Amino acid sequence: MPTPTAPNLRLGSAPDSWGVWFAEDDRQLPYSQFLDELAESGYEWLELGPYGYLPTDPAVLSAEVAKRGLKVSGGTVFGNLHRPDKFDETVDIVGRVAALTASQGAKHVVFIPPLFRDEKTDAVNDVVEWDAEQWKTVHATANRIGKRMFEEHGVTIAVHPHADTQICTQAQIETFLDGTDGDYVSLCLDTGHVAYGGGDNLDLIRRYAERIGYVHIKQMDPEILRQVREEDLGFGEAVKRGVCVEPPAGVPNPADIVTALSGLDAELFVIVEQDLYPCEPDVPLPIAVRTRNYLNGCGLGARRQQS
Repeated sequence: MPTPTAPNLRLGSAPDSWGVWFAEDDRQLPYSQFLDELAESGYEWLELGPYGYLPTDPAVLSAEVAKRGLKVSGGTVFGNLHRPDKFDETVDIVGRVAALTASQGAKHVVFIPPLFRDEKTDAVNDVVEWDAEQWKTVHATANRIGKRMFEEHGVTIAVHPHADTQICTQAQIETFLDGTDGDYVSLCLDTGHVAYGGGDNLDLIRRYAERIGYVHIKQMDPEILRQVREEDLGFGEAVKRGVCVEPPAGVPNPADIVTALSGLDAELFVIVEQDLYPCEPDVPLPIAVRTRNYLNGCGLGARRQQS
């Protein structure tokens, strides 16, 4: 018998799965191709990706999304939490993303701390661990920004653990959650990045169920994760080696994740993110179709009905 579709989970994808990491980059495909192929591959929901890749005029964005029968699940933003001198800059960009996200009827902004390595050269350019005072700043800043975005735009900040950031390992994720306000700050559970940091996704789902507000589902290649640890690779190099793989090739097991999430008392967006930067323009579409089919078989989402 086919696996029943989990009624509380909504499947979508993101520009990341089409090799898009930056607002502008000559190695990325045009946004119109991404939107066309997202719809063609049967997804209904999309995350906006790096601010400026898709149109930032709300009316233009709405038209581009609507004419393809798509809907927006949330926005995406990088922002600094540990440097007080960056607060105003962070609030500005988060506010712009929150406003655009809210204009599309979405209520989630995925917040990613800046990587401590350069995304193209892998050079270390920031502290790799926060000390106790920096953690106090991080907690206070996240709470302050989360509260402000909720009050001004009606969105919830979902902080995203990420490779080569100070919120990546299980201990770091728990430290972040234990010091932040669940009313305004949630966790974007990125299954691949949790695995990258050596964490346990199922344990986080069990113990922090009420804090999970949004999900990125992806898998990592265990062999390349071994190389990351043994060679101290940066995430950029790991991606070039193919660390992020389509299901069911990597860890964690998507079916286990879907089963655990389906038992939560919450409606959640589960967004596919397979880091492919850089890639040839004809690579993402067939992967997107195979991934959607596989996840449908795990009980996550169903193919969107074409009009």
